[in-house]
Amino acid sequence: MQELSLHTIDLTMIACYFIVVFAIGIYVAKKTETGDDLFLAGRSLGFFPIGFSLFASNLSSTTLIGLSGAAYASGISVSNYEWMAGIVLVFMSFHFIPIYLNSSIHTIPGFLKKRFGGISDKYFSFLTIFLSIMVDTAGGLYAGAIVLKTFFPSFDLHITCAVLAIVTGVYTAVGGLKAVVYTDVIQAIVLIIGCSLLTYFMFGRYDFDWEAVKASVPSGHLSLIRPINDPQLPWLGTLIGVPILGFWYWATNQYITQRLLGARDVSHARWGAMLGGALKLLPLFIMVIPGALAIKFFPNLPNPDMVFPTLVAKILPIGITGLVLSGLIAAIMSSIDSTLNSASTLIVYDFILAKDPNVAGDKIAQYGRITTIVLMIIAAVWAPMIANFGGLFDYLQQSFSILVPPVATIFLLGIFSKHGGKKTSIGTLLLGHVLGILLFTLGQIGVITIHYTIIAGFSTLVCFGLFYLLANFFNEKNQQPDELKASAKTTAPMKQYPWYLDYRIQAGVIITITAVMVLSFW
Repeated sequence: MQELSLHTIDLTMIACYFIVVFAIGIYVAKKTETGDDLFLAGRSLGFFPIGFSLFASNLSSTTLIGLSGAAYASGISVSNYEWMAGIVLVFMSFHFIPIYLNSSIHTIPGFLKKRFGGISDKYFSFLTIFLSIMVDTAGGLYAGAIVLKTFFPSFDLHITCAVLAIVTGVYTAVGGLKAVVYTDVIQAIVLIIGCSLLTYFMFGRYDFDWEAVKASVPSGHLSLIRPINDPQLPWLGTLIGVPILGFWYWATNQYITQRLLGARDVSHARWGAMLGGALKLLPLFIMVIPGALAIKFFPNLPNPDMVFPTLVAKILPIGITGLVLSGLIAAIMSSIDSTLNSASTLIVYDFILAKDPNVAGDKIAQYGRITTIVLMIIAAVWAPMIANFGGLFDYLQQSFSILVPPVATIFLLGIFSKHGGKKTSIGTLLLGHVLGILLFTLGQIGVITIHYTIIAGFSTLVCFGLFYLLANFFNEKNQQPDELKASAKTTAPMKQYPWYLDYRIQAGVIITITAVMVLSFW
């Protein structure tokens, strides 16, 4: 694709976006003094920024490009990962959010330490830090640079990665989680408006006639529930694999749950989760369907990932192009800032403060800023190297199905079972990951041809059994600490909120809308 020629209005909108992001970072930095300020926003976040930040931090540039590309190539079932997030967040609101907040933990591995004792928390924390920097942050920088080069071929890969890292790393280091969350709100709004306009103009090509849309796409292209042998996402994978992958991502992933840990109270955390869950219903309509609609007008694209850039370049009018490109840059930055801040949080709380818990608050903030900058440099240096590994990076992304089952197991059974202690938890993690690596290897050499979402679901069931076998073998029964039992029930006295602020009613609305949506696109 030739270099995209942007109008002055488009460039002005992009420049304004960067100015707003930096202004927020500078403003918040003046009020960021302690470790809690930097890493948990002083535990002061309300539901509105939490919900929008959950939405924005989840949508990386690879997600935005990938959703449209997958819909173009195989249909809209890729959005099952999106709407399933709402169900997972509802589940979290009932069971995990009260425990996380009432336990006063700073990191998600901190829950494992309270539940199972040491070792498993360090194992999980190190694993999360490594993946956050070497896969998520570096991958976000690399993918973002590649996407920008699609529009601006003259951009150098190394320089583009460095610029993205510096811009995002600086406001993350100085403003911490509050800066990340507040910029995420702007980024989410820009994303939603920009992608909604893209859908509008794309649908307009069909004269806003849904019957014309259905007649123009291949059979099954607009179906969420696909056959058991579907290569993209079979129905069994949606049923047993996607919820497990979603639970790992939304309930145990530090860079997502950190927003909830920074909530001012349990109610705001729940409302924020509900808002985030509601927003996750939008990608089907504003990111996935435009990709499916593009097949009529751009039928022979050599690479499905070219769909989104092509729509931006060919469909949108002047001014709107700049807005959508700002949304694309927002998607790049929102995932990078989140992973940087969360990895820094894990290093400081799970390793530095674990050795010296008496470090002063301002010193904790200083450690956090230093680690953020160091991690930013590592990710920026590593990101361009990903190009040398060919398909390996794709394998790393799919390999999350290796890592997820034992992690999901110890978190779920850590709350819903009284059994299991230190040896059970680390044994489940180690043996579960060995099993996952074996299954992944067999899949790569063609011995196993089952879709990875189905493998993830069945592997989790195996890890459940493994957990109970180890608990019995090590005689670790009835070892759930009383503190966590109390945390699940301990909440502040319920205020007399209007009915629409009752999280249970909100949960019912989200589940109902999700059911209607899935049935409509069955």
